[in-house]
Amino acid sequence: MGVDTLIAETSAEAQAELAYKALEHQPSAILVISSAQVLKLLNPAAEALFGVSGGRVLGKPLSALIRNTDAVLEVLGESAAPGQSFTLRQQSLQVAGGSTLMVDLTCATFDGGTDWVIEAQPLDRLRRINHDDRLINIQETTASLVRGLAHEVKNPLGGIRGAAQLLGHELQQAELAEYTEVIIRETDRLTELVDRMLGPSRPLNISQVNVHQALEHVARVAVESVANHQVHLKRDYDPSLPMVDADEDQLIQALLNIVNNACIALDEVKGAEITLRTRPLRQFTIHGRLHRLVVSIEVQDNGPGIPDELLDRMFYPMISGRASGSGLGLAITQAIVRRHHGMIECESRPGKTFFAVILPLTYEEESCV
Repeated sequence: MGVDTLIAETSAEAQAELAYKALEHQPSAILVISSAQVLKLLNPAAEALFGVSGGRVLGKPLSALIRNTDAVLEVLGESAAPGQSFTLRQQSLQVAGGSTLMVDLTCATFDGGTDWVIEAQPLDRLRRINHDDRLINIQETTASLVRGLAHEVKNPLGGIRGAAQLLGHELQQAELAEYTEVIIRETDRLTELVDRMLGPSRPLNISQVNVHQALEHVARVAVESVANHQVHLKRDYDPSLPMVDADEDQLIQALLNIVNNACIALDEVKGAEITLRTRPLRQFTIHGRLHRLVVSIEVQDNGPGIPDELLDRMFYPMISGRASGSGLGLAITQAIVRRHHGMIECESRPGKTFFAVILPLTYEEESCV
C-alpha cells in the first residue's frame, strides 16, 4: 500500500468519524442504517423520540426499533441515488416499545452511499408546540384584558368601600351599620377576587428545588383534603432527576391546584387513583427554545375526564367545569408555570386525565415571558 493511498484512506476514515459526531449532536432525531438494514447510529434526540437506549438496538435489524418498517423501506428506496434525498410526510411508526409515532421521514445516502441517514421529525411534538404558541397568544391577550378590567374595577371598589366606612361612622342605629359592614365585606371580597384573577404578583424566590420533596408536600396536603373519600396516591418518581431552579412555594401551589382538581373529579369514582410521576425529557422545545434537558412533573387520574369544550379554555380565568368552582386554580397554575419559563400539557379522556408541568432546569431572568 502506498503512502498516498494510506493518507487518503485515513482521511476518509477521519471524515466519516467527524460526520458521525456531527450527526450525534443534531437537535433532530437521526438514525443511520446500513445497506443490510442494520441500525448503526441513534443520536440522543432519536433515543428520546423512540424511548430506547442506543446500546440496546445498535447492531440489530431495523425491526428491533420499528415494527412496521414499510414506510422506512420506502423512503430508503426512493433516496437510493447518491446525493438525492426524499421525504415521506405523516408516517405512522409503531415503535417496538408499543407506542405509535406520527413523523415526517427524510432520508439520504451517507458514507459514500453504503449507508442511509434518516431524519425523523415528530409531528405530535410540532403540533404541541404550535398549540402551545396559540394558547400563549390567546392567554397574553386575555391577561391584558384582565389587567385593564382589574384597573377599572378596583378603583370604584375602593371608592365604594371608603364611602361605606364614612357612612358607617355617621349612622347612629346599629342595625343600619350592619348594612355598611356588608358593603365593606363584599367590596373586599371582590377586590380579592380581582387580585386572584391577576395571578401571583410577588417576585419569584428562585432556589434549587428537589421536585420530589415538593410533590411529597403536595401529596400530604392532598390526602388531608380528600379525607371524606378514598383516593389512592401512587408515586412513580425517576430518582435520577436533577434539581431545578424554581420558586418552591409557587411550584407547590401550581401542582396543588392540579392535584386538588383531580381529587374533586374523583369524588364519586370507585377505585379512585392519582399517579404522581417525574421524568427527564431530552431535546425538548418550550416557547420556541430547544432545551437539552427538561423536567416533566406529571399528575394522572382515572376520573371521568374533562369535557372537550373545556379543554382549550380551562386555563382561562373564571372558566370552570363545576358550578361551585371559581375557575382560577388552573389559570393561576398556568401563570406560575409561565413565570418559570415552562409549559403545561394536558390530555384527557374518560378514565385518564393527564397533566404535565414541564420546566427547564435553569431559570434565566432575561428570557422571562
